[in-house]
Amino acid sequence: MKKILVIGSTNTDFVLEVEEMPQVGETVMSKFFHRLPGGKGANQAYACGMLGGRVSFLSAIGGDGLASVVMENMRRADVAISQIRTMVEGSTGIAVICVDGAGNNSIVVAPGANLQCDCEYLKDHREAIDACDILLVQLEVPIEGIFYAITYAHKMGKLVILNPAPCPDAIPDEILRCVDYITPNETELQKLTGCRMEYPDGIREGAESLLRRGAGQVVVTLGGKGAMLCSRGGTACFPAWEVPVKDTTAAGDTFNAALAVGLAEGRRIEEVMDFANAASGIAVSRKGAQTSVPSRAEVENFMNCRGDA
Repeated sequence: MKKILVIGSTNTDFVLEVEEMPQVGETVMSKFFHRLPGGKGANQAYACGMLGGRVSFLSAIGGDGLASVVMENMRRADVAISQIRTMVEGSTGIAVICVDGAGNNSIVVAPGANLQCDCEYLKDHREAIDACDILLVQLEVPIEGIFYAITYAHKMGKLVILNPAPCPDAIPDEILRCVDYITPNETELQKLTGCRMEYPDGIREGAESLLRRGAGQVVVTLGGKGAMLCSRGGTACFPAWEVPVKDTTAAGDTFNAALAVGLAEGRRIEEVMDFANAASGIAVSRKGAQTSVPSRAEVENFMNCRGDA
């Protein structure tokens, strides 16, 4: 099993369940309120551990105690967290998440200590990149630091997975050339490429434009339609598993973690894609972020049962 390093954000999520998303100037009543561990980096690190990966995590948290539940989850999932930066005078990042009756979500993030997961911190922890085989990153922490980590990891011969979320206005070609897998959703792909939001032709055209700019392979997550894999060898679509959708909050994070774990195990990419779709399918059938992430045994049982159906 190859080693995975996740670099990214740690948040405490304040989740509000509503019937419908509020419009501008509108006040709505929440049916339920939950305080849960989150942050895209923490979600992906936790999911990697739950899915059986050997994973370490670099992040920054505040000294306010809000990250305690997140850190306990990391320990429970056997994620190595000894090099996480603690800003004693700082505040842990928070996210306020509204989830409507259809399972759709809207998220506002206050980054707090995540801003200190920066280039200086990552340069000081280059040995963590040296020790890994696969680097998995997102963009909820300062982008200059993430770009440094991507470039350094590529130079050291590591496999790099970039989940471009939240999506910037642009990613330089020199960074894309250092990325083995980039994993946008449909909206992120359109922002990065200006592609048509039409499945499959518009999505494929957008993915191919990222290939032309240097990305190794493009995996586009498509919600209920599954995922599309685009490489220089062609395009393949992998359908989603049919599940009742309750909350899509951590679907992408679970998918990316499963992708990293499957690649770390040396599986064929077709198997990896099915595994990632199954893991994210289970996640959307549950509420919350890390609370929705399945274990490895749950995913394997899910796939075996659906395969026999």
